[in-house]
Amino acid sequence: MALGRLFHRRLAVPASRPPSRLRTVSSFVRGSTTPPLLEHTFPQFYKDRLLPDFSNATALISTHEPRQPYGGPLRPLTEKPYLSWTFEELDRHVAALARGLVKLGVQKGDRVGVVMGNNSAYATLQWACARIGAISVTTNPAYSMSEMIVAMDLAGVSTLFITPRLRSSDYISLLNKALPTLASTRQGDAISDSALPSLRRIVLLDNVSYNGIDFQEKLDGIPSAVDYREVLVWREDGSANEEMQRVTNSLDKDEVVNLQFTSGTTGAPKAVSLTHHNLLNNGRSIGACMNLTSQDIICNVPPLFHCFGLVLGNLGSWTHGATVVYPAESFDPRATLDTIEKERCTGVHGVPTHFLGMMGEIDKGRKEGKIWDLGSLRTGIAAGSTVPIDLMEQLIGKLNLRDLTNAYGMTETSPVSFQTVPSDPMVKRTETVGRVQPHVIAKVVDPKGNIVDRGVPGELCVSGYLVHKGYWNNPEQSASISKREVDPDGAAEREWIYTGDEAILDEEGYIRIVGRLKDLIIRGGENLFPVQIENVLTAHPQIREAAAVAVPDQKYGEVVGLWIVREPAEESKLGVMSPLDVRNWVKEKMNPQNAPAHVWFFGEEELTKRGYEDLPKTGSGKVQKNILRNWSKELAKDGIGSLQPLLKK
Repeated sequence: MALGRLFHRRLAVPASRPPSRLRTVSSFVRGSTTPPLLEHTFPQFYKDRLLPDFSNATALISTHEPRQPYGGPLRPLTEKPYLSWTFEELDRHVAALARGLVKLGVQKGDRVGVVMGNNSAYATLQWACARIGAISVTTNPAYSMSEMIVAMDLAGVSTLFITPRLRSSDYISLLNKALPTLASTRQGDAISDSALPSLRRIVLLDNVSYNGIDFQEKLDGIPSAVDYREVLVWREDGSANEEMQRVTNSLDKDEVVNLQFTSGTTGAPKAVSLTHHNLLNNGRSIGACMNLTSQDIICNVPPLFHCFGLVLGNLGSWTHGATVVYPAESFDPRATLDTIEKERCTGVHGVPTHFLGMMGEIDKGRKEGKIWDLGSLRTGIAAGSTVPIDLMEQLIGKLNLRDLTNAYGMTETSPVSFQTVPSDPMVKRTETVGRVQPHVIAKVVDPKGNIVDRGVPGELCVSGYLVHKGYWNNPEQSASISKREVDPDGAAEREWIYTGDEAILDEEGYIRIVGRLKDLIIRGGENLFPVQIENVLTAHPQIREAAAVAVPDQKYGEVVGLWIVREPAEESKLGVMSPLDVRNWVKEKMNPQNAPAHVWFFGEEELTKRGYEDLPKTGSGKVQKNILRNWSKELAKDGIGSLQPLLKK
């Protein structure tokens, strides 16, 4: 996921890779073993593969940033009025930031938190942290500040890179409220706050001044914060370079380079530990499935805190010498379409929400007399949540994405294990998530762990180079999703990740995901956790019990549906709770993405008429979510419980 644009060649990864398999009809497959796995660390790969072949090729374009936002050596003005860096220029920024990190006191193994939208500094940090052996901790900027503090505390973040604001979040005020000692910590002093004891320093990145906002005022809001521009060390220093080179040479491909957050059935955050070896090889395989070359220009829409943007987008492109383009800090359908047209992008990545937003903008533009030329597009990845077949067909037709691929994976597997390729039959590209990737082994098992026959549903399990190194400082949770088991052919004993997804492997080796064994809600590619939502709801005095389930949605793939049992004693005091009251309560307490699109109250006439009188439970008292999901589908289909009409008022 090597040769430069000048030579127009790509890594020899087969575009079609029929998996070898046992001579039985069992659901056990091995991916191709060619080409050999990369054995590089991030800095070795950049030095040995990218710079020799792509130094003068364009690595990164960010259409929402000025040409030179962070200083550095003067460069010739290009015809572009926004940021555009070659691989050599990106390397100079990476080197300057790596030297700056060392000067700040960041050491090998230290965790560096990142809370930003998609921008050039994020890309620079991805490589610079790896160069000095630091571990980037990519954090969802939409987290509430309390969620953010919990996540960074779990990872032991010592240095935080953050922008003053993103969308409606004002991080300066939020940080000052969450960390009371910030106001009294002076420039040059280490931060010390019991709410986040590992944190020592904050670096503030200017994403506001070129939008007419005074950055200095924001910087003054956290007296100890350092301007990102001041961190960059452009002048090479002999002794400092020697020390940095010593650290770089000491790195091992199997060392952790990135922590990404995910959660389990408890809803508690877990930090997935990913290595140089995991990420570089997964990125290369992803790009190979897309047939990427150094001539491709990929519009990377998904957020970089997520493995979709960071691995599928960045590494999937750069490992093949392709250009990565950021159209906006966070998704903006018009900016995306404008960027695709201006830069003649050949590919675009997104979850269903992104693609539906783009197509909606196209329809809106047509009414305004605006028509975008999207003729340069050919490829991309649709993933992140269930992609309806009709949507896949629209993307291939309406957006000219004739080589669009579909991918499946999870953060714990770096993330992609299965992917379609352009040469796959259309029915396989729309109804499956493809075949197993090179150097990946997979099986489908029954509840007892026995491999099922082809065509029989079971739990999908994955093994190979892509398996993470476990959850950071959480061996118990690490063991809960993985097992060491001997291959059915006796070839080897290996660690298997049990994905929790129900799947069917067909005779040709294509995998179809038919459901989840757990109750995760995937809204627009983002994982939402029912237990977290339910805990927030039952903290409300007017709610006795609550259950959150996934409800199918054309735009987001899935949205949150809430089933509420009211607390009658409180209604006489506080009045009758409305669906909007429930939604507002969730938005106030959590990331707004957890807010429901549907709310149903037990005891209301329409539910009672259908026999839905209380939460369905097992004999042990466990709520039967499968029944609730079926009820939710029926009610949503009939328009009962939807908040959309109320939100339009």
